[in-house]
Amino acid sequence: MSSRNLKLAKRLGTILGITAVLLVLLVGAWALVPPFTRPIPGEHAIAEIQRISLGGFEQAVLLRGNDRRNPVLLFVHGGPGSGELPIAHTYSKELEKHFVVAHWDQRGAGASCQGVDWSTLSLDLIVNDTIELAQYLGRGRKIFVIGHSWGSLVAVWAAQRRPDLFYAYAGTGQLVHRARQEEISYNWVVDRAKEADDADALQELAAIHPPYSTQAEFKLQRRWLSQYHGDVYRADRDRALLLTKVFGPEYSLRIKINHQRCFNRSLEVLLKDRINVDLLRDVRDFKIPVFFFLGRRDFNTPTPLVEEWAARLSAPHVEVIWFEEAGHSLGIESPDEFQKRLVEKLLPLARE
Repeated sequence: MSSRNLKLAKRLGTILGITAVLLVLLVGAWALVPPFTRPIPGEHAIAEIQRISLGGFEQAVLLRGNDRRNPVLLFVHGGPGSGELPIAHTYSKELEKHFVVAHWDQRGAGASCQGVDWSTLSLDLIVNDTIELAQYLGRGRKIFVIGHSWGSLVAVWAAQRRPDLFYAYAGTGQLVHRARQEEISYNWVVDRAKEADDADALQELAAIHPPYSTQAEFKLQRRWLSQYHGDVYRADRDRALLLTKVFGPEYSLRIKINHQRCFNRSLEVLLKDRINVDLLRDVRDFKIPVFFFLGRRDFNTPTPLVEEWAARLSAPHVEVIWFEEAGHSLGIESPDEFQKRLVEKLLPLARE
């Protein structure tokens, strides 16, 4: 090697070494930053992450609102295990003007994962946590509850057990009858694969058929469902949130690193509770108003079953609100319209 090339190699090595040191220092500094949320100006505003003991286990709750005196709207996330604190503000900015919006990482999810006893984790336990959280947030007043996907199952049972705690129940990506919804979802994605002459999809899908008995079967079907936009229809809007998910300050670096592991573990541990769902049989009435916010293109939790259930329900009020160009995740796909309709439908109930 010539002396000139040797000098260049040494210089490059020095630059790479300095870069590596800087990256280590940067990551180390990032790891020391505790979770926080951006402030909201105003004398009565609230913007904080609280650690609240529910059922004897400390869990993370993000509270945001322009006026802490406004009614509380509790989001119960999906998954199970799919905590969303870093992206929560993207679908609650308008809601924060009218409600104190509570985004909660359930036991086994996101910032509520460390130290969880997986041997005791169950739907029943998370429902009890939801009720205890509603009591804490309401402090003697009713609150609103909205459940997404798995969270719709949790929130339905919380509203069934303690309707006195809630003004109303709102469901989106609503679970109703797992076996029948999975049959519709499976057939839909197979039809799309046939239309596309997708031999790989058809071969893999032929190896499974609902009702599923393992998480691997769910995962395989959902992979192809996403490929054909039967889950999140507006996938571009989901991709646009990637940087927010990575750099959102509501999670520490440790929580971000462990997020997928906790998500996967929750899916496995709660598989039995996820499979055995039949609200058509088990829930025939509500003592509070019920609203279903549904994406017309949702084939993760297909909407015909929600319509069937809504038609049978006995409640003070039952209403289906449609979003024509959205799928399973309205907060991501149609955030502005979703918030607008939530305010329009829910807020008047707190004034009665």
